Amino acid sequence: MRTFKFLGAIAIAGALLTGCASVAHVEKDDTVNFSNYRTYAWTAASEQGSKETNLADRKTKAAIDAELAKQGWREVKNNPDVLVSYDILVERNEKQSSSPVYTQPFIRPFFNPYTRRWGTIYYPSQFWGYDNQPRQVREGTLTVTMTDAKTDKMVWQGWTTDEVASRNLTSKEIHASVKSIFRKFDVAKR
Repeated sequence: MRTFKFLGAIAIAGALLTGCASVAHVEKDDTVNFSNYRTYAWTAASEQGSKETNLADRKTKAAIDAELAKQGWREVKNNPDVLVSYDILVERNEKQSSSPVYTQPFIRPFFNPYTRRWGTIYYPSQFWGYDNQPRQVREGTLTVTMTDAKTDKMVWQGWTTDEVASRNLTSKEIHASVKSIFRKFDVAKR
């Protein structure tokens, strides 16, 4: 019995943690056989010096390298099967937060002429509507693109958007975004 309770608790915790992950979207070319791809290289745009000096870009590249290594892919410098690039976009956005509004409950005294006594009537609170308030948020979008090196045509693209807690992307946010994108990468192997 303890085993069932323990397994139930683990299942509930896993469902809650999965629900907290950001939603990833994937587009792929259905005509491409992904089992032919095993090597990759970074595009020239992602190899430039400006990206290498930025800590967030280095962490993003390392996270993508780690996820591709889990899939059995390896990075090569010459004759890759796929060229990999990524893009990070952080922008301000406005979200609506709504909270329900209820009326105040009240009590009203009344006089009953038949019993010649005073009584009270309780009026409970009632739903009145919603109070919508806009709030400013920063949303970060990470896009990972794979292009066939021989045909120069895009074969796979994954992206996710999530709220950014601070001015700069943290490594925790980067790793969470990359993991949520590459959870759907095995769809490309079908």
